[in-house]
Amino acid sequence: MDQDIRFRFGLTPLEQVRPWGRGDRPVLHWFGLTDGWYVIDLGEHELLRYSEGTVRRLRGGGDGEGAGPSHPYADYYVVRLWEDLLALLPAALEPVPEDLAGFVARDSSDWHWEDTPQIDAAVGWHSDRDLNTGYLRVAPDIRCWRTVAGERDVMHVSWAHRSDPEDEIEFAAPDTGRVTVPTSAFVAAVGELDRALLEAMEQRIGELEAAGPPPGVELDLEQLRREHRDRAGWLRRAREYEYATDWAAVRAGAAALLRSPGEDCG
Repeated sequence: MDQDIRFRFGLTPLEQVRPWGRGDRPVLHWFGLTDGWYVIDLGEHELLRYSEGTVRRLRGGGDGEGAGPSHPYADYYVVRLWEDLLALLPAALEPVPEDLAGFVARDSSDWHWEDTPQIDAAVGWHSDRDLNTGYLRVAPDIRCWRTVAGERDVMHVSWAHRSDPEDEIEFAAPDTGRVTVPTSAFVAAVGELDRALLEAMEQRIGELEAAGPPPGVELDLEQLRREHRDRAGWLRRAREYEYATDWAAVRAGAAALLRSPGEDCG
């Protein structure tokens, strides 16, 4: 059964946002002002939610009362989730042909690697459907791809958690999983994140324009406003971008990557 999806976030209170840089020239900018937390609500799961044990450690002890975050979610600049979803969108919205559905759903652990243009094309095509989370510690691998069969038009969302060598970070969702959501619901969720983040930043910028930057912090309010206006068009540009696939190269590369060692690909 198809599931719902939502990209949910919260911004750090403005007075608690830390400027970038040290010394006598700390700065604030649009990116840094999106400091906060976020989570992906996916059906009954919350991707990027930490386990209870991890939350206790992050809060500084078993009693849960420490200097760590008050929430159980990934703690970073919300703009990264927004930027990476927009970067993913053109490829994710390209329907995957039935004969490549098995390839796009697999990870690279058992691929047969060679240095050929066809394999490069297949690897690039596959990785373009990965949501970048590499800036997070022990980040999960999240992939999104679309299939269309008759009137059924869905986005597949899969995830896989890696183990932490230091045994400190663990997420609440199962180690691996895959669900489908209607493509229209996925697009709407990205649109809602775009609307909500831009609205929250509009309010934040308005507060800074009225009160000025914090004492001793460098902030170009005119540049902040210009960047905000520019970012307001990023979703439209992502939707208009035409993702073009060399299907012959991708199919040849996928076949080579998936063949058994020693198997003749010719």
